[in-house]
This record gives sequence, structure tokens and C-alpha cells, in this order.
Amino acid sequence: MPIKKDSLFQLAVIVSALGFFVDVYDLLLFGILRKPSLSDMGLSPSQVLAQGEFIISMQMTGLLAGGILWGIIGDKKGRLSVLFGSILIYSVANILNGLVHNITQYTILRFIAGVGLAGELGAGITLISELLPKEKRGMAAAMIASFGILGAVTAFFMKEMFLWRTCYFIGGGLGILLLLLRVSVRESTLFNQIRKTEAARGNFLMFFTSRERFFRYMRCILIGLPAWYIIGVLVTFADQFGLAFGIADIDPAKAILCQYMAIAFGDLSVGLISQRLKSRKKALFIFYGITILFTLLFFLQRGGHAWVFYLICAGLGYGTGFSVVYITMSAEQFGTNLRATAAISIPNMVRGALPLIIILFKFNRGLFNSYITGGWVTGLILMSIALVAAWYTRETFGKDLDFIEL
Repeated sequence: MPIKKDSLFQLAVIVSALGFFVDVYDLLLFGILRKPSLSDMGLSPSQVLAQGEFIISMQMTGLLAGGILWGIIGDKKGRLSVLFGSILIYSVANILNGLVHNITQYTILRFIAGVGLAGELGAGITLISELLPKEKRGMAAAMIASFGILGAVTAFFMKEMFLWRTCYFIGGGLGILLLLLRVSVRESTLFNQIRKTEAARGNFLMFFTSRERFFRYMRCILIGLPAWYIIGVLVTFADQFGLAFGIADIDPAKAILCQYMAIAFGDLSVGLISQRLKSRKKALFIFYGITILFTLLFFLQRGGHAWVFYLICAGLGYGTGFSVVYITMSAEQFGTNLRATAAISIPNMVRGALPLIIILFKFNRGLFNSYITGGWVTGLILMSIALVAAWYTRETFGKDLDFIEL
């Protein structure tokens, strides 16, 4: 008895959601385990901060490299090739992370894990965008993202229940189990059609051979920058901001938990709003507004209670739900022969920009001799860039994806 098409669609959404769940678990694990793991290796508090910034920067550099690599593979070999290959690499890297005994090993393996983690979300959303009818793909992407974000919540509770090394073993094990589910997912119909043609596929240099296409690509990257400013600076180093605000005993792991629980609701909400308004851009600007509001509240803190700090982190997380919109827009902006390259590389260019964001943050806090001022000036610069880029980005709601880039 043949399997119904709707069942195949549902299976693709479910497996993509589970894949993103594991992806987020492993992606955020270092941020959650940064202090206990580095302290366990004998580092002083100042070294924990310095080495933590360096290791997370190397992980994000791995994401940047992996975004280009998996994007090209996704358009040349298929979306499923990325989903299988990427999860195998980051699963093995995370298992090995549980065995590290020095900073060099830790850094190298977080870089390799970053390369593997780069392929998951973009390939999943590309696959879903091409398999589902155009009126359903926005909500499907939002459902995948909202469920996947719960991986961060799981990572926090694993940290509370187990030793940090065991948390890495769990992440790797979940990835290996996910590989078994992937076997039943089918390849994109649009990709199967285009692979029979002579159209150039997965040529990353094509983003630079056309002025219009280059700016289209760059705008997609720039509109996502505020997300990793929030995640990688304000929340990952929440303990340092807490000290600067005069709020004692802020736990970065709890801040990440609060943020990502709220992101799950933000992802779902932005999908519903996008469907209601029939516009990706309007939903994006609404959630930019929410992000700006809670960023202002974040920097207006002086003293106060830790629970207020965590509540603001949750608000920041809800606003950061716009991430699913810019990733979906990225998939919809480009033709089938470059779609995976764009949808996989763009969010990883954003993630990979975190080292530059941290450098900008360090420069500003040195320039103004203030952790707080350096933080909000960095946010002002990045948010301004994103707003301009979003304004000039094309609307893609309901766009037919059966086209190629020449």
C-alpha cells in the first residue's frame, strides 16, 4: 500500500523538527556548560571569560565554514545529503567533547561541531519549503523552529542533572538516534527535477557574479545580526552584565533557558502573524520592535532582582523569534539551484558573525570604558544595519519557488 503524500510531508516536518531540537541542544551546550566545564579544567574566573569568548568564537567560525560547505553540497548532492552528513559530524564531535582534557582539544572539537551544526536548520527549512504547498511552508517552518528551540531547555535541565561531560555524551547520542529516523524522509521534488537539467547548482561564487544577487544575499545576512547579538552577547555573558548592573548571582545557563523557552513561543507567534498578515516583512518588523523594547529594558536595569533580569531575557527571546522569518525568507529569495546554498549559508554567516560582534563589543566597551555602554552601542549599530537591510528586502510570502538563478 503506497504511503500518502500528506504522510510524507508530516514525516518531513516531524523529523526536521527533531533535527533542529538536537541541533539547538548541541549548539547552545557550550554556552550553558561554559563556566562549569572551564572551571573544572582549572581556569580562573578571568580565564573562564577570556577562553569562553575564544571558544564560542571558534565554534561560530566552524558554523561559518560549514554553512558554505553544506550549502554547496545541498545544491549539488541534495538536501538529504546535508541532513545526514552534518548530524553525523556534530554527533561524533560532541561525544568526543565529553573526553577533552585541555583547552586546545576543547576548541578544536567545538570548531568541528560548529561545522557539523551548520547544515541542520537551513537544509531542513529548504526541504520543507520545497515539499510543502506555498500556503503552508511558513507555518511549517515556524513549527520546526519552535519545537527545535526546546533543545536549549533540555540542555539546561541536562546540565542540572548530569556532569558536563555526560551532557555532551547525551547530545551526541541523540544525534546518532536521529540518523535512524532520517532514513524514511524523501528528497525534495524540485531538487530531483533540477538535477536532471544542465543548470549550475551550488556555485557559491554566483552570489558575487551579479550585483543584484549579491545585495539580495547580503541583506538576508544583515537582517539576522541582532539575533546573535542578543544570544551571543547579552544572554551568553549574562553573568557579566548582571555584575555591571549590580545584580548578584546571575546564572548564564538560566538566562539561556529563559530566552530559549520564549524563543519557542516567538517562533510560533511570528509564523501565525506572518500567515495572518500574509507578509514576512511585516511580521519581521513587529518582532524587531519587540526586540528593541526588551533591549532597552535590559540596559535600563540598575540593581533589582534576578527574576526581573531573567524575565527580560525571556522578552528578548520572544523578540528573537524573528529568526525563523529571515531564514524562511532566505530560502524563498533564491532559485532552486542556489536555494540550499543560500538557506544554509545565510544563517551560518549570521552565526559566524558572532566573533566580529564580540570584537565590536570589546572595542566599544574599551572605547567607552564601560561594559554597559559598550553593550548598548554595539546593539544600536547592529539593529540600525538590520532595519535598513530589512526595509530593502523583497517580500516573499506565497512566492512560487519553481525557478532558477541564471
